[in-house]
Amino acid sequence: MILLEQNYRSTQTILDAAHAIIDNNVNQKKKKLWTKKEGGDRILYFQSPDSDSEGRFVASRIEDHRRRDASKRIAVLYRTNAQSRVFEEALRRLRIDYNIVGGFSFYERAEIKDIIAYLKLALNPADDIALMRVINTPARGLGKTSLDEVQMRARKSGVSLWEAIVSIVDRKTEEAVSLTPRAKTALASFKNTIEKLQAKVAEFSRGDRRVSDVVIAAIDDSGYSLMLRTENSDEAEARLENLEELVNAAVDYDKSEGDGLRDFIDHAALTSDTDKYDGNAGVTLMTVHMAKGLEFPIVFIVGLEDGIFPHSRSINDPKELEEERRLAYVAITRAEELLYVTHSMRRRTYGEEIASEPSQFLNEMPLELIDDLSRGPSWLSFARGSTAPESKYAVAALRGQNTVEKPKNLYTGKTYDNADAIAEFFKTKGISPPRRGDAEKESERPISGFDKLRSIASEKVRVPQTELDDAQPIVPGSHVRHGKYGKGLVLRREGTGDNVKLTVSFPGFGQKKLIEKFANLQKA
Repeated sequence: MILLEQNYRSTQTILDAAHAIIDNNVNQKKKKLWTKKEGGDRILYFQSPDSDSEGRFVASRIEDHRRRDASKRIAVLYRTNAQSRVFEEALRRLRIDYNIVGGFSFYERAEIKDIIAYLKLALNPADDIALMRVINTPARGLGKTSLDEVQMRARKSGVSLWEAIVSIVDRKTEEAVSLTPRAKTALASFKNTIEKLQAKVAEFSRGDRRVSDVVIAAIDDSGYSLMLRTENSDEAEARLENLEELVNAAVDYDKSEGDGLRDFIDHAALTSDTDKYDGNAGVTLMTVHMAKGLEFPIVFIVGLEDGIFPHSRSINDPKELEEERRLAYVAITRAEELLYVTHSMRRRTYGEEIASEPSQFLNEMPLELIDDLSRGPSWLSFARGSTAPESKYAVAALRGQNTVEKPKNLYTGKTYDNADAIAEFFKTKGISPPRRGDAEKESERPISGFDKLRSIASEKVRVPQTELDDAQPIVPGSHVRHGKYGKGLVLRREGTGDNVKLTVSFPGFGQKKLIEKFANLQKA
């Protein structure tokens, strides 16, 4: 039994970090691996301001490791395929060879090629190769017979497929067309889609549009996003995430003041053509799922943010969350000698930047085993300086111990997670609800599309907070102190007026969503 629990790969430091996370699973068979590789380098942590900075950091550290010892294999592990783009591009800029296991390079993925084909048609509808790729994607009811008829008519007239379609739809040909009414309607719909995209390209040429606007139009107006949403599968969701990342690439391109849509398309084509992967390359990119059974001297686990890892589909489902922890355990134990963990404070979703929240898995790691490489104050430096003495669990977490069971939420009664519900509570008690001064309303900050844990479920109604200086509202990035949870970092602010909610990360307790009016928070 002891031999079965021996790990021959990882250092004890890496195993201790993995166990600290997996021990939080309730339905987990208790087993602790051990290794003869005692001690080992501490885990290296980096907090980046955004995903692009995260990609540059990882690429620069890889370049440094490769310069010192090119024989050591390195892996970059991410939760979803869509995350690969920023790391691919960062590695490519430094001319670092890499390979992707179990998937395609970002611009080689089918859905990316499809949207690029739509963009090509918006610029040049006479591109027969692009047209044939997407004329029936999404499905429009054009079968082989109908497409053969269009191709035959184009060859006979010596024109492009697009010109043949225009001729059929606009009835400019005198010859009878052996197409069903359904096929003719489908061709008319396709023609209308391309002409709409052409109009947006014309607006772009006048300076009224950005490349990202045209990319979004290609995804939505073509019916591609609707097709994937209707499919409602894990694979379809992954493909949607890839399309969102294509929009992010276009936003990056807009910010770099590129030369236009043609240049953006050429960049995608050039990237696709030059990515010749070498299975023996020293750097490997892959999802955590694909990493099972593999090991590498150096591993980067990237995108450790709630909604990404753990994934948004799992964050509200205890069973699925435990599976995410098992994946985190697998990811950590792929490292033999050195482990990096990284996350971003802001991440772009469908072109819009939103605040990201550090993964709860980071909160479950022993902080004493981690070194901070961040530039300036970070979640880790803050977590180390935060205490909540009245909580044995918080103290144990800060010391990297996992012997104290985290208090379970046993409350099943009515919850009070908005101002109206709290006002109703006071009304039933015959008490007038406390009021704050008329504070200046703030605009709503962007809200992440990811579902978040609603941690307020077990909270009882509290006395209203003391008056805060309205000129200095509690905003993301502020440090606050709570009577029960101690010092915390504000991650997000939502809503206006009495319904303002704050998402706060409390080391040792995780993230809590609190109503500002009743949270009794003090600025720390």
